[in-house]
Amino acid sequence: MIITIDGATGTGKSTVAKTLASNLGYVFFDTGAMYRCVTYGILKHKININDAATLDAFLKDFEFKVRIRFGERYYYVDNEDISLKIRGTEVTSKVSQISAIPAVRAKLVDLQRKLAIGVNAVFEGRDMGTVVFPDAQLKIFLTGSIEVRAARRLAELRAKFPEESHVLTLEQLIKDITNRDTTDSTRETSPLKPASDACVIDTTNLTIDQVVLKILEFKDSIKTRLRQKS
Repeated sequence: MIITIDGATGTGKSTVAKTLASNLGYVFFDTGAMYRCVTYGILKHKININDAATLDAFLKDFEFKVRIRFGERYYYVDNEDISLKIRGTEVTSKVSQISAIPAVRAKLVDLQRKLAIGVNAVFEGRDMGTVVFPDAQLKIFLTGSIEVRAARRLAELRAKFPEESHVLTLEQLIKDITNRDTTDSTRETSPLKPASDACVIDTTNLTIDQVVLKILEFKDSIKTRLRQKS
């Protein structure tokens, strides 16, 4: 069974997806991290994203690796552990622009579909239910107020990057997230939006466990309907 969880920054989708996968014994895929790995590679190698031939040549040979230690995922590019770097401000400021490039999305969509073959998995991202897995059995779309999402993001950044993020303010993050929402939802390729058959959950006033419980209820409901049809 494939479960997709889409949503904007600060909706808690990564933590929800990871928790849900753990509860179900499913494989968890953070596709946002995949786009961050590509973004890091492009920045590191100073690839001109406006030069189609150069970008295509880079994407053709680009690879990243995911290693799991004690249940945590670590991301590698060129044998370098970039798990923290891909969450930093430099990559974060560019990932929305780079992930909107059709060639980049085509590269990763193909990879994500290959990863889904023969497994029960939870895929978290922004276009999982609309583009990558339109036939997924359960599609979730998470929303939340901009103020709460920004506060969550600020807490996350201060915990992971205390020195780098100490100058950040809630007001700046509200502005940044609003801009990213606009970019992601209006881009021509794979815009951020709920699939027509997605279950939409507002996470503003919910804990992670409460969101996961709602998703499990949706899953049980689907299983019941499938048994009744058979």
